[in-house]
This record gives sequence, structure tokens and C-alpha cells, in this order.
Amino acid sequence: MNKIKKGDIVVRKSYGKDILFIVKNILCPKKPIVILKGLIDRIEADSSIEDLEIASKEVVNKKLKELNEEMKNKIMQTTDYKIGIVSQNNRNKEKIITGKILHLDGDKKYSEKSYYYYKKLGLNAIVKNIPEYRQPRVVYHLLQTYKPDILVITRP
Repeated sequence: MNKIKKGDIVVRKSYGKDILFIVKNILCPKKPIVILKGLIDRIEADSSIEDLEIASKEVVNKKLKELNEEMKNKIMQTTDYKIGIVSQNNRNKEKIITGKILHLDGDKKYSEKSYYYYKKLGLNAIVKNIPEYRQPRVVYHLLQTYKPDILVITRP
């Protein structure tokens, strides 16, 4: 068995290896408890080290490919809905204007991911990576500065 260390991508055997996690921290060296953070899913968990298995590169690549395909399909469905399909080859390129979105996120990885998908969808979004403890202090200023129609606040 490979020794699990911080930064490894693992799965939990007791949950049927359903979610990919990154090892965030390992506590208590005598009976290790591992702190996990979802690679794809926004989740944090803990686990005994015995319940973990390092995910193979093939499994990780397969899951990431599935996610990309799923997101691509969702984006295409949304785009088709926004634009409207006249026929297979002829689209009515109607421009739909959405409100301005201000998204505050306490996790850098997910704020980057959110920004990417907002842009792919053609949405007018401002995404700020702000630690959770600072959000209450800056939200009023950001609302005054950007004057969004929609405010999204997500935390790790």
C-alpha cells in the first residue's frame, strides 16, 4: 500500500470510492485522521487513513473528463435556451442581457472555477475570492462599488 501524504488524490473505500478528495492535512500521527477536500465536489470530510486509497491517474482523468462533458452539455443546453433554435443549421442569434452578478467565494479554486463557467455562459459576473472571515466587512463596500443585480456568497 502506498503511503498517503498531504496533496494526494484519494477515495474513501467505505463510501464506494464515489468522490475524489485531496488530502488537506493529516492529524494525530499515532492513529491518523485525514482531513479531505473535494477535488470536484465542494465538500470537506475527515477519514481514518485505513479507509483511504490513492486514486489512479486513470480514475482521476476519467472523472475530470466526465465533469467536463457534463458541464459542456449544460452550457450547450443553456446556450440553446438563451439563443433559441430555429432549425438545425440556422440559429436566431438573439442577445439576452442578464443582470450583473457579484459572487464572493471563500475558496480560491472554486472562485476561479465559477468565473470560468460564468464567462463560458456569457454572464456578466464579477467573482471575488475573499476569505470567509472578511466577507462581512467588505460586502457592503463591494455592493456599493459594483451595484450588482444578484449577489452570490459561497463559503468553503
